[in-house]
Amino acid sequence: MAHPLHHAQSSVRKWGGAVEDYLAIHAWFDESKKIVADFRHRALRHHAEGVFLAEQVFGVTITTSAGREIPVRWIGEQHVTEDLGFIPSAADWLRRIDPSSWMNRSRRLSRALAKQRIEESSVARSGDSASGMVPSFQITQDQLRLAETSKGLGKSLRLN
Repeated sequence: MAHPLHHAQSSVRKWGGAVEDYLAIHAWFDESKKIVADFRHRALRHHAEGVFLAEQVFGVTITTSAGREIPVRWIGEQHVTEDLGFIPSAADWLRRIDPSSWMNRSRRLSRALAKQRIEESSVARSGDSASGMVPSFQITQDQLRLAETSKGLGKSLRLN
C-alpha cells in the first residue's frame, strides 16, 4: 500500500513543485487507515465521489511552490488511480458489502415518536402553569403498560 509521501512524490514528478504542496491531499485520502488499516479503508474516499469531496475540502485548485495552479480533482484522480488502477464510484464499493443482520436493524420511528408525544402531553398536563411550578414527571399506569408492551414487542421482533 502506498504511503501519502509516495503519492506526493508522484505528484511532484507529474506537475512539479514540492512534496509539501500535495502531501495534505494525499494524507486526507488515506486518513481512513486509522479506522481500518488495510485495503478496506479505501471504500471511504477512494472513488469518484471522494475525488469531488477532496475538491470541496481543499478548494478547486492548489498553487504549487513553483507557482503552477493544479486542479485538486487531478490530484485526487491520480491518488485513486495509483491505488486501484481506475476510479470506481462509491456505489461500486457499496454493492460489494456483504450485509449482516445488524446493518438492517432499525426501530419503528413512528412508534417512538408516538410514545414521546404521550410522555410530553402527560408532562404538560401534570404541571401547574398558574403557579409557575415545574411539571412533575409522573407516568400513569396506562403509559407504563404501553411502554412495557412496546418494549416486549420490540424484543420479540428484535427491533431493539
